[in-house]
Amino acid sequence: MKKSPTPTALEGVTVLDLSRVLAGPWASQLLADLGADVIKIERPGAGDDTRRWGPPFLNDEKDQTNDAAYFLAANRNKKSVAVDIAHPDGAKIVQSLAKKSDILIENFKFGSLKKYRLDYESIKTINPRLVYCSITGFGQTGPYAARPGYDLIIQAMGGLMSVTGQRDGDPGDGPMKVGIAVSDLFSGMYATTSILAALRHAERTGEGQHLDVSLLDCQVAMLANQAMNYLVSGAAPERMGNAHPNIAPYQMFKTANSHIIVAVGNDDQFYNFCMALEVTDLHTDYRFKNNSNRVSNYDALEAILIPILEKEPAAHWLMKLEKAGVPAGPINDIEQIFNDPHIQARDMTVAMSRDDAPNQNYVAHPVKFSKTPSRYDLAPPRLGAQTVEILSTRLSLSDEEIEALTAAGVIAVD
Repeated sequence: MKKSPTPTALEGVTVLDLSRVLAGPWASQLLADLGADVIKIERPGAGDDTRRWGPPFLNDEKDQTNDAAYFLAANRNKKSVAVDIAHPDGAKIVQSLAKKSDILIENFKFGSLKKYRLDYESIKTINPRLVYCSITGFGQTGPYAARPGYDLIIQAMGGLMSVTGQRDGDPGDGPMKVGIAVSDLFSGMYATTSILAALRHAERTGEGQHLDVSLLDCQVAMLANQAMNYLVSGAAPERMGNAHPNIAPYQMFKTANSHIIVAVGNDDQFYNFCMALEVTDLHTDYRFKNNSNRVSNYDALEAILIPILEKEPAAHWLMKLEKAGVPAGPINDIEQIFNDPHIQARDMTVAMSRDDAPNQNYVAHPVKFSKTPSRYDLAPPRLGAQTVEILSTRLSLSDEEIEALTAAGVIAVD
């Protein structure tokens, strides 16, 4: 794929990506979208674990030699170099690449890179300006530091599952995970923000630093209002299904044919909501006259609204609520959202190609830049696809040296 002719925000920045699965690759993909040159280090013969996390697999669901859709979601605009860091020569290759990089991202188990001299203390001696980002389940300090951490464990331990799911006593009650790996994704985004801040510091001072990103810390931080609800009140929030702990009505309602979401954010919107439902006296009821009262009398309000909204189909209510200026919307499945005319108008898919998958659609970067747009230069790479390119251009290794490393099993090429 041809390189974009438009300058990118992170042009000239090199990222050495030793991460795999989701949190680290999500961070490095964001940096790659913004123009950074990302070199993805992978284990020969296996690569990123998510290459096998399927089906579905690219091209043919039965062809497990191909890459899983999961891998494709987090690895565009990167170059794959297959190097065995457990081999001394492989570790030296990564050290040499780190010396020429601006950012290093890794999510190895706490302390495990030290034996290869790829830990921060070792790397900073050869590149003191490097921004070195470690992403782990529980961080570099504390009693849980040595534990492995996956998104599901973090959602559970970090409090998210305690506030997700149906209320106790309702059908299907019990803790529930979110449908995507939000702990990983938010950690990747926190990591990206922190990396860019540290990069600016390094560019200004020549001083790099170590960023310690913990999935559990990030999960606690993203509890947002629910965390503050507890810290202010002393009462742990409970599961409320599709209702909101601080706003009412802000929830899912069943209509005559499907469900819709209504999000009434203030008292004026509640008045308009009542007018649209033709219950003109509801907003004057003391129990519901302001948001605080509506939250306190949630069950009574819901009991009034449910039978009204069940009388007409979703399209009827969505039209009336839009006309009244009340925030509301359908509950789309993923096929429906990609067929939505607004998402299509916003160019939220982009076609990218590699030899075994021409013109495959991918999810686009969501931010629209007026001067330095995101790029789509490289489809997610096959394992080791750029090993020769990177070793020859970045480290000036000869063909003979590359052949010897390949024969020794230190590297692999696609």
